Amino acid sequence: MDMITGLSLSVCVWFSKGMPSPPAPSPRVSAIIPANDFPHVLHVLPKTPQGFDRASQSCWWLSATVTLWLPCAEGPLRCEELWDQGNGESDKVFPEWSALSALLALTQRAGGVIRWPQSVSQSLGTGVADSIYGITAVHAMVCPCVNGAERVESLMSELLLLACALLSWIITCQSGPWRPCTDLLQLDLLSRVLPGTGTAQDGIHIVQSRGSRGFQFSRSPQLFSFPASQLFVNCNFFPAEFSIVVTLKIPQITPEKSEYIFTLLDGDSDELILGLRLSQNNLHFLQKGHGRKKRTTFKAVGLDDNRWHTVVLAVTGHYTILTVDCGRPLELVLESPFTDDLDTTGSTFFIASRRRWNGLFSGLIRQLVLLPGSDATSRICPSSEPRLSALSVPQALLHLPIKPSSTDLPLHPYEAEVRVTAGVSPPCGHSEEGQLWFSTLKKGLFLCDGIVWLTMLQVKEKLDYVEDHQDLFTSSETFDIEVFHIPSVGLFIATANRDSNLGSGIYKWTDGKFERYQNISTYDAQAWQYFTVGKKKFLVVANCRSKDAGDQEQSVIYKWSSRKLKFIHYQTLNTHSARDWEAFNIQDETFLAVANHRQGERNHNIDSVIYKWNPVTQFFEVNQTIPTAGAYDWEFFTIGPYYFLVVANTFNGRSTVIDSTIYIWLGGMFQSYQSITTFGAIDWEMFQIENRVFLAVANSQMLTEEGKIQYSINSTIYELSMASQTFIKFQDIETNSALDWEYFTVGDDKFLVVANSYDGTSYSLNSVIYRWQGYEGFVPVHRLRTNGCRDWEFFNTTDGSYLIYSSARAALSKVLKLRTI
Repeated sequence: MDMITGLSLSVCVWFSKGMPSPPAPSPRVSAIIPANDFPHVLHVLPKTPQGFDRASQSCWWLSATVTLWLPCAEGPLRCEELWDQGNGESDKVFPEWSALSALLALTQRAGGVIRWPQSVSQSLGTGVADSIYGITAVHAMVCPCVNGAERVESLMSELLLLACALLSWIITCQSGPWRPCTDLLQLDLLSRVLPGTGTAQDGIHIVQSRGSRGFQFSRSPQLFSFPASQLFVNCNFFPAEFSIVVTLKIPQITPEKSEYIFTLLDGDSDELILGLRLSQNNLHFLQKGHGRKKRTTFKAVGLDDNRWHTVVLAVTGHYTILTVDCGRPLELVLESPFTDDLDTTGSTFFIASRRRWNGLFSGLIRQLVLLPGSDATSRICPSSEPRLSALSVPQALLHLPIKPSSTDLPLHPYEAEVRVTAGVSPPCGHSEEGQLWFSTLKKGLFLCDGIVWLTMLQVKEKLDYVEDHQDLFTSSETFDIEVFHIPSVGLFIATANRDSNLGSGIYKWTDGKFERYQNISTYDAQAWQYFTVGKKKFLVVANCRSKDAGDQEQSVIYKWSSRKLKFIHYQTLNTHSARDWEAFNIQDETFLAVANHRQGERNHNIDSVIYKWNPVTQFFEVNQTIPTAGAYDWEFFTIGPYYFLVVANTFNGRSTVIDSTIYIWLGGMFQSYQSITTFGAIDWEMFQIENRVFLAVANSQMLTEEGKIQYSINSTIYELSMASQTFIKFQDIETNSALDWEYFTVGDDKFLVVANSYDGTSYSLNSVIYRWQGYEGFVPVHRLRTNGCRDWEFFNTTDGSYLIYSSARAALSKVLKLRTI
């Protein structure tokens, strides 16, 4: 017998009149000193227990139990079972009785008696405590009836001294110094499954992502394991208090899937003793309980977002505390405390799995540390990089790999977590940061910085000429075209067609041209808008008329069905001769703004409406109304941290020479920022050239209050002045009832194309492409013959760059290809 693993002291106090048998005691004080805690923890006993009456002559009962917990290969057993194993020869097993004798003397001085458990007294007879291998227990009940309160108070004070004496005896009287199951230092679990110096191991790769490195596991989970005996060298029990530190990065997990960070399994079976598991947005702490498995779940922790996170999970008694990226701790209270006798004999740690392929961790792990006896949060927080706070990171991840001098393989396969995407422009957001895009169209390589694609290498193209590519026959005249791309499905356009009987069409780009894909019932459709809310994909149409004469006009939102591969009806909204929809996001909230043109035939001065997506009801609801005058278009844009929305006001019932207004988002709503006089404004187009911000307005006609009307007038480009913080006139361009501007780039060149629709006598006009010439502004470079041109859209495919325009005079739209040199 080489050590004692713990001591427990409990005291129960009660009283009764006379000398009856004592009632069932209720504990008043309990001091428990397990091996991992003493001599640091000792609850001080009160000198006067609650309810004591010093003047009372009642009998005051006191029950004291002192237990020494000793190591045993079979684990802690009851003293009766151990006594039977010792065959009654207790003095040969445990001869050190000095501390136990102190308790006997204490009870005798108090006038009490020693009462042993019945089964033990039958075996021992003499009252000497049993101490065979696992447990030594002394149980005394004292009943002082004279001056009971004072004696019990004195006795409890002496019990406190006795506990201290027992602790001193444990430390000094044993054959060797006390040792915990572990050395109480951090235990790097991750390093124990890495190959040794000068060797390589299949299935473990160093991957760099977002500037930091982690290990990726891709082979049999059996390779990434080690016996628990490597950690718990002094005994086989898992620490009663501990914390786990893990730094990881993992993409979003599907709802039906879960992945393991580590597990501790019993022997050769699959029975789980302890583990840490991730599911979509949740972290689960798993443990083996008494007769059943326990799971503690931290919900909505957001660890599976493809970003680095450092997590500290601290376990102590009834409490499990989670700290993510040095943020505010999240505490859960357990039904029962974490067990202090979790036996790890013959068990095995598995890193990144539960022994099986199913549940193998698919992300990166940078550190995985077990810290017995304390919460590691204070050791790594606060931190200048809270997502990468380090307690113990393997050395292989801290330095750049060194190219071997010979033909030997490097210790760890090394790669950068970079994917190269070809084809049309993929999304560029936080989850794509660091990814590459190779564009055959732009003949270049681009890097996503988390916001935009940055040019790495590119062959500079220049626009040479424009040629006919496709005549797209539509069901009727087309007022608007919306180009959009559905990932893994393809490139589409939606045409807003006039004829209510024939509806509007959706076309898909197939083999280098657009082919009809779906038809949707619309009523004098004026515009389409494609947008997303999370993973949901929507199209909303602006209907100018009602289905039946006299009914309320309604615009409709359609949702893409990934099962049916088409758009289906989702929500209907009341509108008034709607001309346009604009979808935008502000601080992760989605909005829709409708341009209401008029109510009835004459009332143009009405409210346009901004709707906001309600994530609870999953529908759009009215958020704000804004007074407008014959509104035709909304344009949303951002400048730095500010959000803007500009309306194209066309007609106030008397004149088209009216103000259009720019609004800024302040205090949770849009407020007027600047008014600009426009002339039958139909469209706004915002664009940036380097650090300069521009707004171009398409003026359609100048109708004065005297009834004079002009179609050949100037449309204007405004530039944001940083000095005045307002938009000021930059350039006037003569147009003929301009209905649309479209900004696009080819190589390093920037272009604007205008939709000229009518000059007062003819609809067959030249629409013009203008090229940015710096100080000269925009200059005309190409004139394109159009008929009642209503809208322009620019798009790219793997085959090149294109322009498409719609005609408000004929059921024919044209696709034009941009030829470059």
